[in-house]
Amino acid sequence: MSKDPAAAAVPAKNGMKRRSRVMVLFTLPVVLLYSAFFMVPMLLGVYYSLTNWTGIAKTYKFIGLKNYSTVLQDKRFWNAIFFNFKYTICLVIGVLVLSLLIALALNQLGKSSTVFRTIYFIPAVLSLVTVGLIWNELFLRAFPPVGKALGIGFLSTSLLGNPATAMFGILIVNLWQGCATPTVLFVAGLQSVPKDLYEAATIDGANAWQKFKNITIPFLIPIVTMLVITTTKGGLTIFDYIQAMTAGGPAQATEAIGILIYRHAMSEGKFAQSIAESMLLFVIVAIVSFGTIKLTNNKQVGED
Repeated sequence: MSKDPAAAAVPAKNGMKRRSRVMVLFTLPVVLLYSAFFMVPMLLGVYYSLTNWTGIAKTYKFIGLKNYSTVLQDKRFWNAIFFNFKYTICLVIGVLVLSLLIALALNQLGKSSTVFRTIYFIPAVLSLVTVGLIWNELFLRAFPPVGKALGIGFLSTSLLGNPATAMFGILIVNLWQGCATPTVLFVAGLQSVPKDLYEAATIDGANAWQKFKNITIPFLIPIVTMLVITTTKGGLTIFDYIQAMTAGGPAQATEAIGILIYRHAMSEGKFAQSIAESMLLFVIVAIVSFGTIKLTNNKQVGED
């Protein structure tokens, strides 16, 4: 006797419903935590940015978009944004170039590269503030004597004490620590490229640059995209290094937007204005990230 298809489908539907309930139960804690620690604070931030709250006063007034208007007319805000973009461009280029060069070198070492990858990854596990404080002492006490002994002018004094070089001092530290994870990712990406493609290209007469451009780079595009987005976000929101090394100085030469937001909120009693600055920074990071994805999503292997 043949079974009724409708009757046989009932247990399958019940099983799917049970699995759906289990999946909901597993995802519910994540959704609750995400809502409690991200969505709710963000919505409250949007609300408080439309008020004149100082951060400690019991009463405040709704003032609409006045804080945003004040921020957009603040020269100090635009100077901070300009610093962040300048710093971010240098950081992204530096991280990608240095990490890829190191990864290419490590990839040639074969099995022995594991030891060197471990050594290069050590900076990634250190605290940002700790790294900043250590390098601050190096710039202040270790490098100047070496610079004077070798007759190197820009090393004879602390890079962090000169408004023209302070940003580059912070950038050196950020690159030293920030290249660790990208290097490991690039090594993994290089090892995922099929060797047959290189052999076929060699038979066709391709040189090293042509193989790197047409074979290696397309396979690394997903990693590059991720690194550009995360590094850009890190550059636009940089805070720890600057706070530990220069606190925005000298003469506000390294006052990034994160430092400015912190000062407005904690030192100058402009809490609502600082939230408005945070919201504008969020929009900037979102736009830059979206633009990066759109520019690179058609460059991956197998896509036109």
